[in-house]
Amino acid sequence: MRVGQESFHWRCNMRFLIFTIEALIFLLPAFVLAAASAVNCPKESEDTIKIGLLIPDNKSAAARQGAEIAIREANSKGGVNGQSFSLIVRSMEGPWGTGSRQAVNLIFDHEVYAIMGSHDGRNAHLVEQAATKSRVVFLSAWTGDPTLTQAFVPWFFSCVPNYNQQADALIREIYNKGKFSNIAVISDRSYDSRSALRYFLQKVTDSVKPEPFQLFYDNRSNSFIDLLSRIKISEVHAVVIFVEPPASLEIIRLMRQGKMMQPVFGFLALIDETNGSPRHLLNYENIVFVSSVNLSTKKGLAFSEEYKRTYGILPGDVASYAYDGMSILIEAIRNSGPDREKIQQSMAQISFDGVTGIIQFDEKGNRKGTPGFVEIKNGIPVSIK
Repeated sequence: MRVGQESFHWRCNMRFLIFTIEALIFLLPAFVLAAASAVNCPKESEDTIKIGLLIPDNKSAAARQGAEIAIREANSKGGVNGQSFSLIVRSMEGPWGTGSRQAVNLIFDHEVYAIMGSHDGRNAHLVEQAATKSRVVFLSAWTGDPTLTQAFVPWFFSCVPNYNQQADALIREIYNKGKFSNIAVISDRSYDSRSALRYFLQKVTDSVKPEPFQLFYDNRSNSFIDLLSRIKISEVHAVVIFVEPPASLEIIRLMRQGKMMQPVFGFLALIDETNGSPRHLLNYENIVFVSSVNLSTKKGLAFSEEYKRTYGILPGDVASYAYDGMSILIEAIRNSGPDREKIQQSMAQISFDGVTGIIQFDEKGNRKGTPGFVEIKNGIPVSIK
């Protein structure tokens, strides 16, 4: 009996030891990051205050250019306390997990004071985890994925309307203002498109509106023609596109070519910025999409003129939100000084008037307010009141 009791206690002790080891292995990355954060705080003696920017790939010029203008403007005003600002850009292109590694690189190798991301929601979750564990502010300047703020992480902020807010705005514009009842929605299979569609459909259900006719575009099957024929058969009154460029442009082009003149609406990521000229935007003529960008204000005109003077084209939404996002981070650092903890506190209290309107954050880091709409008229984005 004694041998059996000893065997039982030995097994219990071994199970406890194994559980402890597994727990330590699981928690080790958090401890390492926390320790690294304590010893790798940016040095006050450095000449520049570094801010990181994460972009989808090396061809993603719009966000980098918008951020660069904000950095140059800040430095032309003397930086802060004798220190100038510098931008460290990293691409997230590569295998899954590259975004997390690049965020860690910015935080520990380059010792940035904050990170701004202009990329999709799937990668934003990876960056958010790294930023949270190292206690560095992470500002999203593109994805509207609402799940990024559901964890209530105090280090995360978003200067774009999330997909819940975009869905509310679209429902008011389409169902309430436009009085359209029979609509079709088209989505591709990308993370953000599917996410935006999901929240839109949920809002439609919650609002007790007629359920839309759902269609999916599959990049692998080149299914444009099939989509358009099904829209014709369904006799819809309006079309809402949750498809990223360049597929969104092809859908719109084929609709017009086929004499399908239904009003077309879209979410924020509808338009491609590879060519921001009015000639290119004529392809989106009369298309209405969610956007708070207003380049007709004094600040908007100054930004668009500088952008065109420097890069030869007018800025679109990606560049505009990146410009505002970088300007917010700079303003927060000016208000708090180069201290990561105080930067987060400053971000939580900030009220910034940008080219995308007044930007303030709620307790979860979401941008407050209701997003507006832009309609393309003669190749020019025009804000809709």
